[in-house]
Amino acid sequence: MTTNPKGDEGKTAALVLGCPQVPVQTGIALYLSYSLKKEGIEPVIAGNRAARALIDISDPSRHYVEKFLDLDLYIELLAEKKQDFDYHFVFIHNDAGVSYAATIQALSPAPVIVLVYGEHFREVSDMIEFPCEKIAAKAVHNPMPLRRKLDEVLPWLVSSQ
Repeated sequence: MTTNPKGDEGKTAALVLGCPQVPVQTGIALYLSYSLKKEGIEPVIAGNRAARALIDISDPSRHYVEKFLDLDLYIELLAEKKQDFDYHFVFIHNDAGVSYAATIQALSPAPVIVLVYGEHFREVSDMIEFPCEKIAAKAVHNPMPLRRKLDEVLPWLVSSQ
């Protein structure tokens, strides 16, 4: 049985964050959370301890993100069909992120949207050989290239589902 963390009130989106090694991850995750909330979609951060802590510290009043999940628990819940989301946004800057996205795509029927960024975004993007929506930009310290691409496709992504 799959459950939506918000019940029947609205849609949810998991924002899957890995190691926050690349500076733009936290800013883009908060911006995406803001954008999703404007669309009536509840964002849930699924990430490792460091990634969750950065989001938590950056949004202490919980304006953008109210719910957090440990990354391993998130995968376990998907695998056991105990929880799912309407969207999965996977932040990727290395091969580990590609592996997580492939796992999520195999476990959930919901759309997987990957945000590929960092110094080697093209090489990492080329590693993705499974069905998903790709948003990719060379964004390391400056989040604007990734934000622009996200702004272009997000309205279409959430309205087409």
